[in-house]
Amino acid sequence: MSSTPQPPARLRNLTPANRRLILIAVGFVIVVLTPFEATRVSAGIQEAFLLLSYYAEEHVLLCLVPAFFIAGAIMVFLDRQAVIKYLGPSAPKPLAYGVGAVSGSILSVCSCTVLPLFKGIYQKGAGIGPAIAFLYSGPAINVMAIILTARVLGLQLGLARAVGSVLFAVILGLAMHVIFRAEDEERTTNAAMFETGAATGRTRSLHQDAGFVGVLILILIVLNWPEVDEGFAVWRIIHAARYPIAALFGAVMVTMIVRWFKRQELTSWVSATRDFALQITPLLFAGILVAGFLLGRPGQEALIPEQYVAALVGGNSLGANVVAALAGALMYFATLTEVPIMQGLIGAGMGQGPALALLLAGPSLSLPAMLVIHGELGTRKTITYVLIVVVVSSLAGMLYGTVFA
Repeated sequence: MSSTPQPPARLRNLTPANRRLILIAVGFVIVVLTPFEATRVSAGIQEAFLLLSYYAEEHVLLCLVPAFFIAGAIMVFLDRQAVIKYLGPSAPKPLAYGVGAVSGSILSVCSCTVLPLFKGIYQKGAGIGPAIAFLYSGPAINVMAIILTARVLGLQLGLARAVGSVLFAVILGLAMHVIFRAEDEERTTNAAMFETGAATGRTRSLHQDAGFVGVLILILIVLNWPEVDEGFAVWRIIHAARYPIAALFGAVMVTMIVRWFKRQELTSWVSATRDFALQITPLLFAGILVAGFLLGRPGQEALIPEQYVAALVGGNSLGANVVAALAGALMYFATLTEVPIMQGLIGAGMGQGPALALLLAGPSLSLPAMLVIHGELGTRKTITYVLIVVVVSSLAGMLYGTVFA
C-alpha cells in the first residue's frame, strides 16, 4: 500500500486548529506579496484555469472517468494472486516487465489518464518494477505519437523515441525494483495480499474477469482514438466511427454485467471507482493549475516565456539536456500535443539531443502526475522515479545529439 510521509515532529504536535491557522497565514502572505497586476502573473493565472478547463472538457469524461472504472474493476474483480503471479516482485522478469510494458503501451493514454490504472494494479499486488514499467509505457510508447514524431520531426528522431521509450520502460522498472526491492517484497508478502475471490463466493473464472476488464480498456482506447489530418486511412475511419464502436463494446459490457456479476460485486465496483476519483482528482486538478500557471497551454505563454525555455535548450550540452528533461517532466502533454510543441521549439533553436530528452521525459511525467504518484508511493519513491526519468532522458539526449544529430 502507499507509504504516507510523516510531517516533522513539531508539526505533528500542533492542534488541527493551529495547523489551519498557519495555512491561512501562509496563504495570506502569498496573496499580499504576489504582484497580480504584473502581465506575466495575470497571464499565468488565466492560463492555469484555461488549462484546467481544457483538461476537464477534453479528458475527464472520455479519459479519466473510464480509467477510474477500469481501476475499480481491477481492484474488485481481478484475483490478487493472479496479479502477483504475473506482475509481482517474484514473477519471472521477462514475463513481469513484458506484461507491464506491453499492457501499458496498448492503452496509449496521457500521463494523467494512466494514473488510476497504475494505482489499481499496484494496490492489487503488482511489484513496483512492473507497475512503474506500466506507468511509463502507457503515455510514452504511444504508437500514433511515435509515427507522428517520425513524420513531422524526422524519421531519425521518431526511431530514437521508439527505441528509447521501450528500453526506458524496462530500465525504469528494473531500477525501481532494485532500489526498493526489500520494501516491495514485504508489501506483497503480507497475508492480506493473498485474499482470493473464493472468499466472497465469486464463481467467475480468471478469464472472465480479465475479459471484462479488457472490454472496459477497449472502450477507453476507442473513445480516445486520435484524429489525424492526412494519411492513415484506417486510423481516420476508426476515429470517425469511435462512438458507435464504443457503444458496441458497451453493449458487450452490459451483457457481461447482467450474466456474470452479483449486485454486491457491482456495488463494490462503484465504491472502488468512487474512492479512486476522490483520491486522484483533487491532486490532479491542483497539479494542472500549477502547470498551467507556470507554462500555460500548448502554444500559449504563462509565467515562464516559451522563448526562455527554447534559449536554454539549444545545442547539446549537459545543461541543455537536463533543462529539456526537467521541462518535459513538469509540463502537461495531452496525447499527441507534444509533437507540434516540439516542432515549435526546434524551430526556435532547440537542439536535437534536448528534443529527444523532452520527448522521453515529457509524455510520461507531468506535475499533476507527480502529485498523484506521491500520494501512492510516498516521497522517496516518487523523487527517485522522477530523478531516474530526468537523468536517463538527459543521458539519452546527449548520446543521441553526439552520435546521430
